[in-house]
Amino acid sequence: MNESIHVAPEVADALASGRAVVALESTLITHGLPHPTNVETALAMEAAVRESGAVPATIAVLRGKITVGISAKDIERLAGLPRDRVRKCSRRDLPIAAALGEDASTTVAATLIVAQLAGIGIFATGGIGGVHRGHPFDVSADLVELGRNPVAVVCSGAKAILDLPLTVEVLETQGVAILGYMTSTFPGFYARSTGLPVDVTVQTPEEAARIIAAARRLGTRQGLLVAVPVPEPDALPNDQVERAVAAALSEAESRGIRGKAVTPFLLERVAELSGGTSRRANISLLVNNARVAGRIASALCRMAGP
Repeated sequence: MNESIHVAPEVADALASGRAVVALESTLITHGLPHPTNVETALAMEAAVRESGAVPATIAVLRGKITVGISAKDIERLAGLPRDRVRKCSRRDLPIAAALGEDASTTVAATLIVAQLAGIGIFATGGIGGVHRGHPFDVSADLVELGRNPVAVVCSGAKAILDLPLTVEVLETQGVAILGYMTSTFPGFYARSTGLPVDVTVQTPEEAARIIAAARRLGTRQGLLVAVPVPEPDALPNDQVERAVAAALSEAESRGIRGKAVTPFLLERVAELSGGTSRRANISLLVNNARVAGRIASALCRMAGP
């Protein structure tokens, strides 16, 4: 265990005894959803992991301490802070937040790194980052870290605001296999399908667990992506998503929004343009992905035995 990381007692006990643990990111708490929806969703994800037989480990930086398994009180405190007072940590930001004693949330990239250091092999999130539309050289660190860290990420594809075909191409370059969970196509975040093929379709948590276990035995260093479509009752039609994303992107360009501010702005603007239906889909897929991740983690533990 890396001495720079604090692991909550419940998570440490679960890891030491070989029980199932699922890592969860914290950017949705600080930058992804408004208050109090952010608190409700983060707690609902943790509850979904527990209902699936696993222990949740939400990761964040608390006053400079990189923490695996923050408490409900910590979640509520982070959720109530102004966005400009909480650093959004990717790989490059972790040492800065730690050294300066800052409060910070972890993106997919940073959560992957910390989960790997803590010995957690399953991580649930909403959508990964990817290649930005119209900016093919603007590639999210999420894709790079997926190629470096042998962690299985359960998600609903990449965020719909991205260039999804190019994102899938970069995943292939990084050697990251895409497992379609009960689907033969790559999910479109708010929509159930992009039409892009996955590498293999799995129908059960056990099937996914067998592939993850095989990757572990091989000792390859890249991660895996388990792509789970948003639950059908909350899914949006592709054309509705595309119209909202195109309008939000145009507005971001005209207003000169760049860097880390782009994704939160686009997600918020798409939610407004869709009349809130995209936010409902986002919350639904987040909780569902946590549930699926818990089932896969539990299946892995059953395969490993005592």
